[in-house]
Amino acid sequence: MRAFLIVLFFSASSLGNLLSVLFSDDPFLPASLRPSNSLTTVSAPAKKRIVFIAGACSHGAGEHEHKAGCLLLAQRLNATMPTVDAVVYSDGWPSDSSAFTNAAAIVIYGDGGEGHLINQHLESVNTLMKKGVGLACIHYAVEVPKGPAGTYFLDWIGGYFETFWSVNPVWTADYKSLPKHAITTGVKPFTINDEWYYHMRFRPNLDGVTPLLTTVPPASTLDRKDGPHENNPAVRAEAGQPQHTAWCRERPNGGRGFGITGGHYHRVWADDNFRKLVLNAIAWVAKVDVPTGGVPSATPSKEEMGLNQCPH
Repeated sequence: MRAFLIVLFFSASSLGNLLSVLFSDDPFLPASLRPSNSLTTVSAPAKKRIVFIAGACSHGAGEHEHKAGCLLLAQRLNATMPTVDAVVYSDGWPSDSSAFTNAAAIVIYGDGGEGHLINQHLESVNTLMKKGVGLACIHYAVEVPKGPAGTYFLDWIGGYFETFWSVNPVWTADYKSLPKHAITTGVKPFTINDEWYYHMRFRPNLDGVTPLLTTVPPASTLDRKDGPHENNPAVRAEAGQPQHTAWCRERPNGGRGFGITGGHYHRVWADDNFRKLVLNAIAWVAKVDVPTGGVPSATPSKEEMGLNQCPH
């Protein structure tokens, strides 16, 4: 009688477990009740590896602080995005090719043009791009030489700074409205003084390119004489027209790219909206879901902004 009462307190699943133990060798026991020889484990999803490549020191204090900027952004991502593993390689291209193993995205923040870090690695990077790895380029890193590198950039991120076509004045850009996109999530209209490149070389008709920051540069940005970066007839012909200074592209294979022309001055990373836009973009190119409200990040203190800067 006592045994009967005990059995009544067992749930159906508990009873099944008991039977499977007591009669595990019974050939007539249903397969669903036989004990499994393997243990089922649930593992956490692998983190998205984001590889930051910071260029060397090249300008005065507070300018082109590539290492400091990368470390600040990577720290913010690692602190608030549990599915991200952001790592920073400083002062040049990683010498160990394993740096890109399982990378979800690459972020380049360094000098560009003929000295761009990527120029000697175009084919290896293209292999990664074909696999769907994301690419984000910040400030000078959007400038590559016209030719093979420029053609690759049109495919990888949708546009680039082309000498004798694009210009690099310092001016105060006023972004009064932003398009709806994952990258602009939680970003409010903002105004910021920086070296904003514009009149970029984009894919024809902006095919596959989504502008993110657009405004009309003031006439003063065209005051300089003609030069490879300073001015040219083509940009003067578009005086008073809206220009795109940040954009993104989703490639046919699913890989994603992002470019932003600001970031000359280190102080811009203290601006909550500028910083959020770039953090959102990095998450987006790595195919990490951008949280509601955008990637959260605390405003860096004056002390933090002074960390990891170039010696001057």
